[in-house]
Amino acid sequence: QVQLVESGGGLVQAGGSLRVSCKASGRTSSTNILAWFRQAPGKEREFVAATSWSGASKEYADSVKGRATIFRDSARNTVDLRLNSLQPEDTGVYYCAASTTLWVTDLPSRSPSGFHYWGQGTQVTVSS
Repeated sequence: QVQLVESGGGLVQAGGSLRVSCKASGRTSSTNILAWFRQAPGKEREFVAATSWSGASKEYADSVKGRATIFRDSARNTVDLRLNSLQPEDTGVYYCAASTTLWVTDLPSRSPSGFHYWGQGTQVTVSS
């Protein structure tokens, strides 16, 4: 089992920045991909960004490309997401997820069903 615990988030003004962090523990040796998803009220959970365990491969959703950075700190065993130029549409619960599937060339899946472990989520609210 892999445990994921998110931190960060909160209330941020539009145009500002945020950083959310996720600490992984447990059988992290089985983890190959770490990702962030988000879910706005009344909407489905959507992919935001992902990184391979090594950090060599990364992918971003079109909605955040150019504004987001995902990075893994191997020493701290964390994966952070930094999001700039925040918009009210960025509001939602941000979830950390992990997958045991190998990332060979492209990210195997951007669907929540492609990830095996989830954190409890952290709320991000962007005020206009």
